[in-house]
Amino acid sequence: MTRRVFFNAVLLSSSLFGAVFNSSANSVVVTNTTTLNLTDTVNYALNNEPWLSASKQKQIAAKAQSIAAGTLPDPVLSLGMQSLPVNGYAFDQENMTQLKLDISQKFSRGNSLALSQQVINEQVQQHPWLRAQRKAQVKATVMELWLNAYRAQQSIVLIKQDKTLFTQLIEVTEASYSSSLGKTRQQDIIRSQLELTRLEDKLIVLAQQLDAAKQGLAQWLPMHWLQRPLSNEFKKPNPLIDFNNLAFDELIQLLMAHPAIVAIEQNVTAKVTQINLAKQSYKPQLGVNMGYGYRADTQAGDSRADLLSVGVSVDLPLFTDNRQDQQVKAAIANAEATKTEKRVALQNLKGMYLKEFSQLARIEQRNALYQNTLLPQMSQQAQATLNAYTRDDGDFSDVMRARISELTAKIDALNIQIDKHIIIARLNYYAASLDTAVMAELQGDSYEY
Repeated sequence: MTRRVFFNAVLLSSSLFGAVFNSSANSVVVTNTTTLNLTDTVNYALNNEPWLSASKQKQIAAKAQSIAAGTLPDPVLSLGMQSLPVNGYAFDQENMTQLKLDISQKFSRGNSLALSQQVINEQVQQHPWLRAQRKAQVKATVMELWLNAYRAQQSIVLIKQDKTLFTQLIEVTEASYSSSLGKTRQQDIIRSQLELTRLEDKLIVLAQQLDAAKQGLAQWLPMHWLQRPLSNEFKKPNPLIDFNNLAFDELIQLLMAHPAIVAIEQNVTAKVTQINLAKQSYKPQLGVNMGYGYRADTQAGDSRADLLSVGVSVDLPLFTDNRQDQQVKAAIANAEATKTEKRVALQNLKGMYLKEFSQLARIEQRNALYQNTLLPQMSQQAQATLNAYTRDDGDFSDVMRARISELTAKIDALNIQIDKHIIIARLNYYAASLDTAVMAELQGDSYEY
């Protein structure tokens, strides 16, 4: 009699439990209509990233600086009294006394003005690529945080459903033990209570992980958004390219087009131009000046002619060892260092991509193993132990272990699928040049994820 009650309770719980989990990990229903979905989260983060606004302001500032750098220095105007006698301070006492107005203008060395403007303009070209790289980075990070939160939320749902099963198991075993019917032992009751306590602990850990993932999103999302439960329906990150069939040469071309690499390449171009700018220091700098001197009439009433002076100044860069030569040498070294920085960045991208790609291949193998073999076997094992126990041919501890193993397998399967989505999101970062939502920054357009 007690076994039959137990059997019915377990079958009811098992049917509810099985309805929770779906191989796509999207079958749990959240009753709250206002949920936080992946698409809205990514779009909000991309459209409200403060770093992008700061980058745009830096670009505007640099553009203004380039205009200033291509402009000649202002002419210098001076007004003064010249050769004023100190024994009477009379303006008409001496012939040399005059009120003099001077204006002078300096010109740049060689083509240095145009090259200075060109350097800044080339550096300005980095900013759109840096913003595109930042968007790709934010997109991958936000997706990972959201998916980790989703992982914790779905695991909580699975465990809560299993917790109901274990609660019913405890009630059945206690009833069987109290009535002294069947083979229920005191250790069966203790085991059930222990497993229930362990599930409580797992729920606390998962709640902590859910909070941590959500708080990680606080960098981009308003706080009232973080109070929402996560949506169970989400647009999975689709690969921007078939990574499994991506040849090595195609990978290098893909990485060379990455916004981070193109931004460094723009800096390399500016550094090369700075070499030509440094070489302009070998050329002389010209200056012109013109002065007009006004003289008063003599004390006797005779007129004095005003004086006009015109001059040209040229500096002679004759001693170049300690200044011009060193400036050129420094510019060349900076250019080479930036080229090396580009190679290092490319190597880092390649290494990180290959690491993520190797994990994708393995996790796809694990996902196929769980979906095609392990989960069906776990379900069969749980059902077989339950059937044996209801026929008085099995042990209660076997039923518990089978149910625990099935729960663990389902959570592992969920983790595998989430890990796969995260890896794809990371791999898409390396293919950012193919992402319209990222590359739209170069055209100033806005796309939705």
